[in-house]
Amino acid sequence: MSASPGTQTPTDDRFAGQVVLITGSSSGIGAETARRFAASGATVVVNSVTSVDAGRALAAELPGGVYLQADVADEADTSRLISEVVTACGRLDVLVNNAGTTAVIPHGDLEAAGPDVWRRIFDTNVIGAWQLTVAAVPHLRESGQGQVVNVSSLAGERPVGSSIPYACSKAALSHMTRLLANTLGPDIRVNAVAPGLVDTPWTADWDLVREFVKAQSPMQRSATPEDVAEVIMGLARSTYVTGQVVLVDGGLSLR
Repeated sequence: MSASPGTQTPTDDRFAGQVVLITGSSSGIGAETARRFAASGATVVVNSVTSVDAGRALAAELPGGVYLQADVADEADTSRLISEVVTACGRLDVLVNNAGTTAVIPHGDLEAAGPDVWRRIFDTNVIGAWQLTVAAVPHLRESGQGQVVNVSSLAGERPVGSSIPYACSKAALSHMTRLLANTLGPDIRVNAVAPGLVDTPWTADWDLVREFVKAQSPMQRSATPEDVAEVIMGLARSTYVTGQVVLVDGGLSLR
């Protein structure tokens, strides 16, 4: 998704010479974050498991952009992805664990949320982020300014979300953020954003949820990918901030 009409991607050189890997970045939050890091001087590695054409097209837009296909839920793919990033770009400074999946299941439908649903969601949202981070740590340490930004969810902080397995996966990712920040500092910072509803292709038909957010949120709208990318960039620039999970929900959690 490109920048909203009338807006421009901020430009600076804060990340000049750095290499940033953003998983699940062929559209939505990941794509907008990729554009912003590139505008700040970084070499950005775009990743997806599907939407290959869109991922390649985005990488082609970015100065020095690279596209690498990999499934973060696959242990071999995560190791290969980090290795290929370093081979292609020579280093890795920032890992944005944005790739995620869900299943839309009413919370009261316990039978529908079977073990296979839990495993599929946790494989991507939790274990995939863990495996990528572990593989990236030696390179992030070598960077001298390495950091990880995880894309969690309001569903990980409040009893909401598209399904109970999804919400639990994001709660795990948020707490993993705090644990890793405590363990990896001072060499590597680890933070997370926790968006509420974001207008992306993933949520295009969630009209009832969108109307609820509009009615209840102090900001009276759902988020855009630009809203979330702005906070990701803010955390990436904030060199003394680690272990934080920042809600990006327009104040919905206040209501």
